[in-house]
Amino acid sequence: MSTYQLHIFISHSWSYSGHYEKLAEWIFETNWSFGQASVNFLDFSVPKSDPIYNAPTDRALKDAIYAKIARSHVVMIPTGMYANYSKWIQKEIDGSNAYNKPILGVDPWSQIRTASVVQRAARLTVGWNSKSVAQGIWDLYRGI
Repeated sequence: MSTYQLHIFISHSWSYSGHYEKLAEWIFETNWSFGQASVNFLDFSVPKSDPIYNAPTDRALKDAIYAKIARSHVVMIPTGMYANYSKWIQKEIDGSNAYNKPILGVDPWSQIRTASVVQRAARLTVGWNSKSVAQGIWDLYRGI
């Protein structure tokens, strides 16, 4: 059995941190395997203990976000409506494109409306379920 370490960047807003916390719990606190592969997901997101929102300029913010994304294998973005209004999320989408990192869109539980900006950018979108989220990350990593 092979073991993989996958670096995951979860886009989030501290105003909607519940989505981040649940996704992080699902993927970082569970031992995952897919077929003969054992997978350890590692959190490359912006930690609440060291937020970037204190960046002195937009350029510094962009550079800090891009540095995190550059070292990630997959970028995960909840498709909640707040995404339409966040310049951070657009920077994360732009960084994902710049570094050719696939985006996994995740539709939050019982979300009726989704953020079109995320839907357009996502290579794959999954529902609000730990197994579908983990499988989606694995599929994007493998290029499926």
